[in-house]
Amino acid sequence: MNLPPTPAQNRRGILAMVASMAVFTANDTFTKLARVDLPVGEVLFIRGIFAGLVSLALVVAFGETRKLHLALRAPVLARAGMEVAVAFTFILAIGHMPLADLTAILQTTPLLIALYCALTGIAPMGPRRWAAVLVGKPGAAGIGLETALALASAVLVASRDMVTRRLDPAIPSVVVLCATSVIVAAAGAALSMVETWKPVSGGTVAMLGVAGVCVAVGHLCAIIAFRGVDVAVVSPFRYSVMLWATLAGFIVFGDVPDAAALAGAALIAGSGLYTVHRERIRAAEAARLTAKSAG
Repeated sequence: MNLPPTPAQNRRGILAMVASMAVFTANDTFTKLARVDLPVGEVLFIRGIFAGLVSLALVVAFGETRKLHLALRAPVLARAGMEVAVAFTFILAIGHMPLADLTAILQTTPLLIALYCALTGIAPMGPRRWAAVLVGKPGAAGIGLETALALASAVLVASRDMVTRRLDPAIPSVVVLCATSVIVAAAGAALSMVETWKPVSGGTVAMLGVAGVCVAVGHLCAIIAFRGVDVAVVSPFRYSVMLWATLAGFIVFGDVPDAAALAGAALIAGSGLYTVHRERIRAAEAARLTAKSAG
């Protein structure tokens, strides 16, 4: 019998999700800068080399080399395959639309996960949880091919995260990360064979190197965020990426957030704080019921 996640597990998931969104924002920024001159496959391959090296280093650092064979399990490979599709649709879209628009569209992911939780019954979705998901939901761009690619990426991210939730706890997160990084890099190499390989400057390699480190760390945090937690609680904290994206836009591109962006950031922060508050109330109620039944 599987026990429900504890408040401490959910807090760990929330912190990991917020950290993941921060690091992924850095990855997105450097990837967009490099994507200007390079095709999708070349970006995936070069970035994937750095991500793979970081992943292998983390496996060694955590002493999990003896469990690397677990990366060949079907659920791990399925998750890696989904990540290939996520990376492809995301990088293809990011070359043709503003980062802010793409980031906003990807924030349909928590809503998709909430719908999945409600339909399957794996996590209760009361009015307050729905409110936390819907209030944090940012707006999106108009319809077009790039928008369709971004929406496809969001669906794939939601599917990937639900697969992550079901992974065997015996498989270390760093092993899952390693499998994902290697397979994405291999997919990039295969795709680049049918593309026109373009010369790469040292600066572009450096940007993709930083992006590779960020994507590896971001994936590790995302894997941790969805293992052994209540996904209905953790998933809305994906909206924190809008805060990080606004900050990155200001620092890197000089984009000054307007009143609407600041109001949206306040709603996102408020939604997250409310979710944490509700989880504390639920934990206290559960503790009282447990104490009452024991007495």
